[in-house]
Amino acid sequence: QVQLVESGGGLVQPGGSLRLSCAASGFTLDDYAIGWFRQAPGKGREGVICLTRGDGRTYYADSVKGRFTISRDNTKNTVYLQMDSLKSEDTAVYYCAAAPNRISIWYSEYEYDYWGQGTQVTVSS
Repeated sequence: QVQLVESGGGLVQPGGSLRLSCAASGFTLDDYAIGWFRQAPGKGREGVICLTRGDGRTYYADSVKGRFTISRDNTKNTVYLQMDSLKSEDTAVYYCAAAPNRISIWYSEYEYDYWGQGTQVTVSS
């Protein structure tokens, strides 16, 4: 059974850091492009960052460039989202997603076939 499970969300103060994990089962993450998306209350789902398969290129939303990084641990079949210098506007439910094919528009949720259930990140003092 194909499954993605996110963890690591929580409450953090502005300027703080969190690391989210996305663990895969039923398939090998290294064969897929992995994206992280987020959805704030009353807003649509937004692409945050993507790590492609093969060449391992990374794409970022402008709003997180220089603050968020993505990495992959193939031994654990897990992808991580490191979030630093967090701001209140980063508050959202964060989702990881996997795309088996070469993606054209990394921030389009329609490119991705598998999704996790989401983890809440709240940035507040």
